[in-house]
Amino acid sequence: MIFKDIWLDIKAVQERDPAARSALEVLLLYQGIHALICHRFAHWFYKHRMFFIARLISQISRFFTLIEIHPGAQLGHGILIDHGSGVVIGETAVVGDNCTIYQGVTLGGVGTKKGKRHPTLGNNVMVGAGAKILGAFEVGDNCNIAANAVLLKPLEENITAAGIPARPVRKDGVKLPQAQPISQEHFCRMEDRIRELEETVRQLREELEQEKNRG
Repeated sequence: MIFKDIWLDIKAVQERDPAARSALEVLLLYQGIHALICHRFAHWFYKHRMFFIARLISQISRFFTLIEIHPGAQLGHGILIDHGSGVVIGETAVVGDNCTIYQGVTLGGVGTKKGKRHPTLGNNVMVGAGAKILGAFEVGDNCNIAANAVLLKPLEENITAAGIPARPVRKDGVKLPQAQPISQEHFCRMEDRIRELEETVRQLREELEQEKNRG
């Protein structure tokens, strides 16, 4: 199973990286593949509760590839880690099949409690360079996370998210309407209206006081 997953990872690079020329080149020269190979063996030891050797493999891989994948993370097949430097994938993260992860991506946790604290990515998810996905929530299948986005909330399927914090900007490839910023002119009108209402309230209070005095 491990070797099958490694072969699928190599094929994923060939299919999705136009710079890849051959399977042998990918196997020998691509640091993303080296990190995935090491992780798949480290994860096997982790599942069999041999935590020290699992972490040792992970740390050696990190030293040579600059990609840090905790041995507890669950990765599907057909993963592409493109360029890869600075990628961090936490212990309880789950990455689905055929996902693409670019350099500088963090699949991180929030808080210090044990248990599920890292994100779960569905299948065919693309995470752009420098993006951060933080927390124990799910990102649906076929989602795209823009470069440098910071995603803190779950996403439905087929969503493109961008920004800090990230928010959906496309659904099924169609641009979503965004809330328009309030203009300075609109603020001025609101202030004028508030002053009018305050003046009306003041007049009503004066009339009420006059009525009381007459009584």
